[in-house]
Amino acid sequence: QVQLVESGGGLVQAGASLRLSCAASGGTFSRYAMGWFRQAPGKEREFVAAIGYRTATTVYTDSVKGRFTISIDNAKNTVYLQMNRLKPEDTGVYFCAAVQDYGTRWSHDDEYDYWGQGTQVTVSS
Repeated sequence: QVQLVESGGGLVQAGASLRLSCAASGGTFSRYAMGWFRQAPGKEREFVAAIGYRTATTVYTDSVKGRFTISIDNAKNTVYLQMNRLKPEDTGVYFCAAVQDYGTRWSHDDEYDYWGQGTQVTVSS
């Protein structure tokens, strides 16, 4: 059974940086896509970024391009989300997700099979 465990969230001021980690276990991830999603209070969950495990191809939502970087450490089966120049609107619970990548639409949360428990990111103004 695939398990995903996020860490690295916290409370920071606007302009600060955080790095989220997602440790994956219980599967062979060479054909997986890994995504980060977030959910702000009272809002729907939204796509943030995704990466292909084998190709390291990346995709970002427009609002984080140039500020966030998704990466993979294959040896550690860990996906990272480096978040720089954080804004109050980045506040939310951040979830890591995984799916076997056979033509998956990476920005669609309903296509992912496995989810972590989430980690809270709060950015104060």
